[in-house]
Amino acid sequence: MDKIIRATAGDGFIKMAAINARDTVQRAREIHDCSPTAAAALGRTLCAASLMGDMMKEENATLTIRINGGGPIGSVIAVSDSGGNVRGCLGDPSVDLPLRADGKLDVGGAVGRDGMFTVSRDIGLKEPYVGSTELVSGEIAEDLTAYLLESEQVPSACALGVLVDTDRSIKAAGGFIVQLMPGASEDMIAKLEDNIFMMDQLTTVLSEDGVEALFDQVLKGFEHHIVGEKEIEYRCYCDEDRVREAISCIDPANLKEMIAEGQDIRVHCQFCDKVYAFTPVDLEAVLAAREEK
Repeated sequence: MDKIIRATAGDGFIKMAAINARDTVQRAREIHDCSPTAAAALGRTLCAASLMGDMMKEENATLTIRINGGGPIGSVIAVSDSGGNVRGCLGDPSVDLPLRADGKLDVGGAVGRDGMFTVSRDIGLKEPYVGSTELVSGEIAEDLTAYLLESEQVPSACALGVLVDTDRSIKAAGGFIVQLMPGASEDMIAKLEDNIFMMDQLTTVLSEDGVEALFDQVLKGFEHHIVGEKEIEYRCYCDEDRVREAISCIDPANLKEMIAEGQDIRVHCQFCDKVYAFTPVDLEAVLAAREEK
């Protein structure tokens, strides 16, 4: 069961959210037929978006993370609703690179480091709130940490990880965000930093002990209280009506050309791989409805 757990510690000066997203990232890997490196890049971004999406208070809000570092994998996109349910895609899911010298997947090399980390929040206003920072490493967690500090002025520590098994299935996926509230003491900050430095490898904790164990390691020495728990999943909101609405935005002249060709058109959802087919008769109905408006 994939879930996000939230807790507070240090008399409220520390807030922590942790996510287990193995099934969610596995679903994304299957949809996009990702290589191990691509699965790690997309999986980490999905976890980041889910954690941040769950922080939004507006019920129908959405949050989008877009990362484009100039690497061979292209853009990495993850979209979360306010419940932490996510969907995502990336430019070239087949890209795979040799392991780094430390034996880990080279996500930074695939994503690239020459570009931007962009977060867009749509809370129902005329324009979404958009913030961007330059990429630090392309490894996602470091870039998210930099974004939260530079763009939102929130001192944070983030860790994101995806463990890919030998058969390319996802063995573990998840991460955490720890945020310090104004007034946190230097001793509190130093202890947190020591805990994070000394903790076991993230994906090892997730695969062997579960997401709950992250709180014991990161918040060691602090009394913490679980304040919320929520199940999350890979969820796409596409449907035939949404696709028809998108088609209605096509220039009428182009729609007439499609109708004249007499062939079905197929629309492919970039997030869930579902294909929607529209016949020339369907297109005529779309055009007629547009002209009536």
